[in-house]
Amino acid sequence: MIAVMRRAGQLLSLVLGICAATGAATGAAAQDVWVQIQAVPTLNEGQQRARAYAGVFPNVGGFRMSSGWYAIALGPYNAEDAANALGLLKSERLIPGDSYLASSEAYRQQFWPDGVQLPAPAETGNILEPALPAPDAAPIADAETPAEARRSESLLNSDERMLLQQALQWSGHYTAAIDGDFGPGTRNSMAEWQSEQGYDATGILTSAQRAEIVERYRRERAALGLQTYSDPEAGIEVTLPLALVAFDRYEPPFVHFSEVDGSGLRVLLISQSGDQAALFGLYDIMQTLEIVPLQGERTLGRTSFTLSGRNDRIASHTYAALQDGVIKGYTLIWKSGDDARAAKILEVMKASFTPVGDRVLSDGLGVPLAEDRADLMSGLEIRRPKISRSGFYLDAQGTVATTEEVLDQCTRITLDGTHEADVALQDRGIGLAILKPRETLAPQSHAALNGATGRINGEIAVAGYSYEDALDEAVLSFGTLADVKGLEGQTEVARLAVTTLPGDAGGPVLDASGDVIGMLLPRRSTNGRVLPDDVGFALKSKVISEALANGGAASAQPASAIDDAGAPRRTLAAEDITTLGRDMTVLVSCWN
Repeated sequence: MIAVMRRAGQLLSLVLGICAATGAATGAAAQDVWVQIQAVPTLNEGQQRARAYAGVFPNVGGFRMSSGWYAIALGPYNAEDAANALGLLKSERLIPGDSYLASSEAYRQQFWPDGVQLPAPAETGNILEPALPAPDAAPIADAETPAEARRSESLLNSDERMLLQQALQWSGHYTAAIDGDFGPGTRNSMAEWQSEQGYDATGILTSAQRAEIVERYRRERAALGLQTYSDPEAGIEVTLPLALVAFDRYEPPFVHFSEVDGSGLRVLLISQSGDQAALFGLYDIMQTLEIVPLQGERTLGRTSFTLSGRNDRIASHTYAALQDGVIKGYTLIWKSGDDARAAKILEVMKASFTPVGDRVLSDGLGVPLAEDRADLMSGLEIRRPKISRSGFYLDAQGTVATTEEVLDQCTRITLDGTHEADVALQDRGIGLAILKPRETLAPQSHAALNGATGRINGEIAVAGYSYEDALDEAVLSFGTLADVKGLEGQTEVARLAVTTLPGDAGGPVLDASGDVIGMLLPRRSTNGRVLPDDVGFALKSKVISEALANGGAASAQPASAIDDAGAPRRTLAAEDITTLGRDMTVLVSCWN
């Protein structure tokens, strides 16, 4: 340390000697350039740093800047000697590598040498905060000409030039590579920033302007607490805003980070083993979670996916990729309206996200939540539909018949929870809706519509999702055909003697041969009358076929009196009816 300080003294003697000689010839007025070596956000920090540097350098000055920060600088010099001093001191590593030249006009009140004091800024709690200029304040005039700005810029090293590009990128003006090359893209971004700040758009930042944008960049990053986070359990390294989120818990396949002090931000890290099928399964599962709103872009590739979602409360972005048998990724969740800050954080996370090795979260890691709920998945709330009912396939392309009841105020309709569908036909008079999937499906079976309702007291079965989305397969309810018309003589419906639940509505009604003789209608009370639990009604298949023909939505397969071998259709066993009914029945969900 003594040797370093001695060397510093020798260097400063040389520099100060040059300045003194020049000053005698040109006059003190020419000495208006400083070597700025640090800027800090508070007066107290500025005094401490100035005092420390004054123990080594005899020409330390401290100034308040137009940005509200506090600068520590060496000088003053004339322009030529300042450039010499900057290069000499940086080459000897006696001052920080990002030190730069600044004109006197960039500085406001002086607080160092000790004894020159600024009025104390307002106190917030026990922390002195810098008094920032008003947002609409006019920019301070900069005395540095474009030629002088270009000359001072030429003294920047590679790291300083890349830092400036990073600051321009952070401000939203630069989108190209961080390479330190000030080409047309960088120049245009500089001009855009200057214009936005009210400066002349020269495309060449002055020393003061460079200091302003870099200080703002550093200050905003510091406010977010951006730090590299390494998780050996998950095998992930990523930069996170640790001033806004904090590690909460492990619940495989997620590492949970909760919000800090009401920041409104949350983060998930994703880590699990698997293959392409597991990746596709994760893609489907993530879309059932409340943290991934329905409206947004979805992209699924062979080895990765992205999910963006937004509603009036939150927005989120998820990325996951498969490599060498492991799936790793992340999710950022933020409050609606916080898009600008979230976009900056997201860019940092994207650029820094690094899978490390083949380590993934162990299934036994973490402590389960005290409350065990079916609507939670790894501690995350699963999105539930507004209403779910049953439907059945009409053809091999996946066209579905269902009850019109399920369409009430839907913003999105799904088949079996994942396949989106559109309404092709809706007839409120008979209570029928026909849905077309947005992608071609391949159902295991589809209905054969039998226009003959069947014989009274004959056996029937209703296939439906009695418990809505609580079960993965349809339930079969067995009963009999009570009448071929309604209680008030309606010819478009048949009366059933069978006990069903609301979720069964829209499901197929099968006869003993497996033909579909109708669609179960929702149970409704009429004029205050409540029917017995075992009374139900089915919209007849003949009526469904006529509605399809009139609406041009689809053409259903008619039932045949003989089987594929040419023999008369026979009565099926209960287990065969069950299999057939489950294969043709689909869960129809309305999301809002």
